[in-house]
Amino acid sequence: MLPIDYQYYISAWIYKVIDKTDKNFADFLHSQGYSDGTKKFKLFNYSPLNFGRPIMWKEKSLFEIKTNIITLRVSFMLNETAEKFILGLFNQQHTYIGDRFNGLDLIVEQVERLPDNEINKTIQYRATSPVVISWQNNEDKYAKYLSPEDIRYSDLLKNHLINKYSTVPNVTKLPETFDFKFTLKNEPRSKLITIKPYTREQSKIRGFIYNFELTAPTEIHKLILSCGSGEKNSMGFGWCETENKKIKI
Repeated sequence: MLPIDYQYYISAWIYKVIDKTDKNFADFLHSQGYSDGTKKFKLFNYSPLNFGRPIMWKEKSLFEIKTNIITLRVSFMLNETAEKFILGLFNQQHTYIGDRFNGLDLIVEQVERLPDNEINKTIQYRATSPVVISWQNNEDKYAKYLSPEDIRYSDLLKNHLINKYSTVPNVTKLPETFDFKFTLKNEPRSKLITIKPYTREQSKIRGFIYNFELTAPTEIHKLILSCGSGEKNSMGFGWCETENKKIKI
């Protein structure tokens, strides 16, 4: 049995794995991250767990897992972080994913480096975990989570990607102006995720799952494929996969 809102536990496990190889770096990544002066970015992302077709116990907010093999994709913008994660996996092959009531005891059996993507200027994406874009003005007590159908969405997404990219060390600077076109390809599905359930820090975050087409510089596409789209990528939000047939994943 696995809590439906399991994303936070994956994030905690990733930090723990990196901590096994470099505690100082893990502490930096967790508490500071890479900053543009106002926001902090962790520059990694991970997919939903692939565990086949589970039985959903909706009233208990649980998945009943039937398969013995579970896969997870993790991506990093920085090679240093990826290297420490991979090394840490071999120092900590056993893990528990879940809360104090329900979870899975897992053993890492195989680690595979997936090939890099072939990147075009325009790419078809499928968001398989909720993409989060928020907006808050001076009158709002809390941030509002926006649907991709909102007229502000494209500009906010672009600005967030630019700000995130600006924190990546030693990369080519983006041009001052560039083509950026976000096109929603289907009806978005809203999803509310609970972070740190059953704790004082519990919070709820709303994102949207949808398909989209994006025209942007290759650097922006690489950013999305390396550390996700939208906000809170290190919590498992914004994992996007390409729909282009010619692109290898």
